[in-house]
Amino acid sequence: MDVILKQDVSNLGHADDIVTVKDGYGRNYLIPKGIAIPATASAKKMHAENRKQRVHKEEKIRKGAEELVSKMEGTKLTIGAKTSSKGKIFGSVNTIQIAESLNQLGFEIDRKQITIKEDAIKEVGTYTATVKLYKDIKVDIEFEIVPE
Repeated sequence: MDVILKQDVSNLGHADDIVTVKDGYGRNYLIPKGIAIPATASAKKMHAENRKQRVHKEEKIRKGAEELVSKMEGTKLTIGAKTSSKGKIFGSVNTIQIAESLNQLGFEIDRKQITIKEDAIKEVGTYTATVKLYKDIKVDIEFEIVPE
């Protein structure tokens, strides 16, 4: 079954993509939840027309994301955390603290755009986070956890 996605779905596709899914997944999950619509002939025509109109907007967004990548490359963050005498962090450092640090530097990044390879950071050290600025535009940010 072909469906047109209305929003991004991880491991499936981005908004406005036409994807092929199993019939049950499309009929029982994607379509009732409003995540996708069936890709009928008329829906495909409307989709093609809307896509033509959005190409210009997407180019502008892509250029903005690429400029932001060039500004963000090489950025190193320092995040303070309360630690024990052995270097263990009380609690953990997550995407919220990274987003706040980036916002303080003037980058407007939402925490949902940030992924950390490690599940939970509970020790002092240097780590890497990936910031997804656009569909396929990502930048790696190095951050260091230091005791307060």
